[in-house]
Amino acid sequence: MKLYFSPGVCSLSPHICLREASMPVDLVKVDIKAHTLDGGGDYLKINPNGYVPVLELDNGERLTEGPAIVQYIADQKPAAKLAPPAGTVERARLQSLLGFIGTELHKGYSPLFNPAANEEFKAWQKQRLTDRYTWIAERLGNKQYLMGEQFTVADAYLFTTLGWMGFVGLTVDTWPALKTYRERIAARPKVQEAMRAEGLIK
Repeated sequence: MKLYFSPGVCSLSPHICLREASMPVDLVKVDIKAHTLDGGGDYLKINPNGYVPVLELDNGERLTEGPAIVQYIADQKPAAKLAPPAGTVERARLQSLLGFIGTELHKGYSPLFNPAANEEFKAWQKQRLTDRYTWIAERLGNKQYLMGEQFTVADAYLFTTLGWMGFVGLTVDTWPALKTYRERIAARPKVQEAMRAEGLIK
């Protein structure tokens, strides 16, 4: 398999999941601004939308969209317990979390990086993002992970978004529960492997 990624962006989530599931994968670095592959090549031929992640299977099929990719990974290695079994209420709860992280957190950052957005709108969006993190912090409470005591694909996704806070003037220190949560996940050996491979830590 191949994972098309760009360091520190949303492709970090499936990268973490692949390592947590002990699934071997070749990493292909993408310049998402220039839409080029590391070493040359047109990334738009891989994904016409131009963004990452893309997971290319051994048969050449390509999967896009992070929440779908991480659930596929989890289902390939059920022993890793990265997701509850399909068809259960717990799986639906996980999908609800992935949907929330994707639409309310991940996409909440986009306007803050858009030079065309005015400052008034950015301030409104930043407050909206703050409110969403407050909700997720309250849901987390004293639990080890979003689903309880078991690390899941939702944790890989939320952890990834927490890494973007400093770029938009937010700090995880605002939410003590999220601060300790982020530290807990950052200490996981497979998370460190992924971050090291992307050049995010030494």
